[in-house]
Amino acid sequence: MTSAENSVLIYETGLCGFCKAAKRLLDKKQVEYQTIRVDTDNEQRQIMMDRSGRRTVPQIFIGDHHVGGFDDLAELEAGGELDALLGK
Repeated sequence: MTSAENSVLIYETGLCGFCKAAKRLLDKKQVEYQTIRVDTDNEQRQIMMDRSGRRTVPQIFIGDHHVGGFDDLAELEAGGELDALLGK
């Protein structure tokens, strides 16, 4: 079970390959996540930009911690830091 402090949220668009890659990595780790489509909801896009300071997708949050995009997520995984963030 995922607690609020390590719940995963991905801001994404429907055709984003990096979004799909991030979800594949999390699926492989058997991590549940919530997604928010920003290509169909301008209000959510603005929320994403306000929270992350970035305009690109994906923008990934673990709890209140802004991970960044897929490259940042993959770097955490490669460095052995992702599991700790996820509470595993």
